[in-house]
Amino acid sequence: MNDTLSKLKTYLGIPEDKTDFDGVLKLIIDNTELQLKVKLGLFDDFIQVPYELSYIPLQVEVKRFNRLKNEGMTSFTQEGESITFNDNDFDEFASDIDDWKKKNWLKES
Repeated sequence: MNDTLSKLKTYLGIPEDKTDFDGVLKLIIDNTELQLKVKLGLFDDFIQVPYELSYIPLQVEVKRFNRLKNEGMTSFTQEGESITFNDNDFDEFASDIDDWKKKNWLKES
């Protein structure tokens, strides 16, 4: 987890020694990885997100952190700036997830 937290903090530009957001970042990391595992059909607690899809959680975690305090909103406008949020943070990765599932389900048969 510490490596994941470190990568996320680097991506967000949060200094390693600044720990103000560590609790919420860890929660975002845990929930994002769990949600991806469910989407992949990986229900065993000891199975990790597959390496070839390991870029997905970081991208989703950044989105979720940047959306803090705006959860549940579909769009946000302030002083002429408008932001629109996806309904599902994993939508842009759907084809990668589907491809992985197809390849790995075939291996199990």
